[in-house]
Amino acid sequence: MATHRTFVATYIMASGRNRTLYVGMTSNLVARAWKHRNGTFEGFAKENGWRLVWFERHVWVVDAITREKRIKGWKRDWKLKLIEEMNPDWRDLAASWYETTDPNWTPPEED
Repeated sequence: MATHRTFVATYIMASGRNRTLYVGMTSNLVARAWKHRNGTFEGFAKENGWRLVWFERHVWVVDAITREKRIKGWKRDWKLKLIEEMNPDWRDLAASWYETTDPNWTPPEED
């Protein structure tokens, strides 16, 4: 999965279709999505079951942070439109990223 680590990302996780949204940024989307899915975060994103419904690649961290802050300030309707333009069925975009059949598999570490 090294190809997923070669970019910085702004992303949106959802607890379900049209439910709670979490906007963030990371330099390791594979590991971050794994943490959201499995509830290893403290606080707001602690519940497991989150799915990656939107992400955008960036070359520079500062661009990802700027985009994250901008999206966090948007109205909910704008966020929903952004998700549905890329992912109208609200599929989990990270669903195929993990070796779920191997009991010894662990997600890559975040940098």
